Amino acid sequence: MAAAAPGALGALQACRARWVAAGCAPLGPGWRLPGSLTGPRLGSATWARGWAPAAGGATLRRGYSSEGKTEDELRVRYLEEENRGIVVLGINRAHAKNAFSKNLVKTLSKAVDALKSDKKVRTVIVRSEVPGIFCAGADLKERARMNPSEVGPFVSKIRAVINEVANLPVPTIAAIDGLALGGGLELALACDIRVAASSAKMGLVETKLAIIPGGGGTQRLPRAIGMSLAKELIFSARVLDGQEAKAVGLTSHVLEQNPEGDAAYRKALELAREFLPQGPVAVRVAKLAINQGMEVDLITGLAIEEACYAQTIPTKDRLEGLLAFKEKRSPRYRGE
Repeated sequence: MAAAAPGALGALQACRARWVAAGCAPLGPGWRLPGSLTGPRLGSATWARGWAPAAGGATLRRGYSSEGKTEDELRVRYLEEENRGIVVLGINRAHAKNAFSKNLVKTLSKAVDALKSDKKVRTVIVRSEVPGIFCAGADLKERARMNPSEVGPFVSKIRAVINEVANLPVPTIAAIDGLALGGGLELALACDIRVAASSAKMGLVETKLAIIPGGGGTQRLPRAIGMSLAKELIFSARVLDGQEAKAVGLTSHVLEQNPEGDAAYRKALELAREFLPQGPVAVRVAKLAINQGMEVDLITGLAIEEACYAQTIPTKDRLEGLLAFKEKRSPRYRGE
């Protein structure tokens, strides 16, 4: 690597000191990298209630019971065997098209809070358990019963939980097999990767209701597809299908829907499996470097990359990778 000019080097060193201290914390409380200032190691969060066998009894899921309803509004499944390390968050409010209710926001926040401190989690997939629906946004029937003074704080809670998803330290994939409108699309935008079925429908439609996107849509959509096109879509409240979304860069992959209605989820699972063999620490710091680097100028971004790279050097995983290469075998990474 070519030597940096003295002025640039000074800027890099100054920025590195700031970003090493502030930038490594988002790796998650369950992770403490050598040389980082993340504090004491915390154990994985324990969910003492909500355990129930999944379909067929072969896998366990962790479910949060909805208040006053017999169904779980959010199903959390830790996959096993060759999919170990993949966690699936399944929204399950069929009667309300998976719309954000107070209870769903609360349970999703609890689930995400537990995931960010679980060192065993490698990738999170957000999907729907309801055929033909991803998430229809806010529960407008519930909102209609709110006082005007309640609306702002509730929207803030939706924005906060979407931000929590965006700030998860591991890769996140939105599997959009159906309708994703308003807050539903904002939830998908908070994920690192979006995969959609061709039959899916996506849009930020809030201007139809004389409001604007309140869960990050005005910020994340332009970052995903560009400012001009984002303005066009938000101003018009236009809804795109899966093919159109792929064409404008809103999704990374589009697939023809299958008879089971889960084509996007299956593709998301395929992608997640590609991430599993890679070094867990490296994947986390790579996400951190990309996310934070995209918000700053190039010089500062290079300093962020340098600081993040430095966090991988003392790890046991890096040495295991070199040894596996030498011995011509697959590495056995432990996230250390």
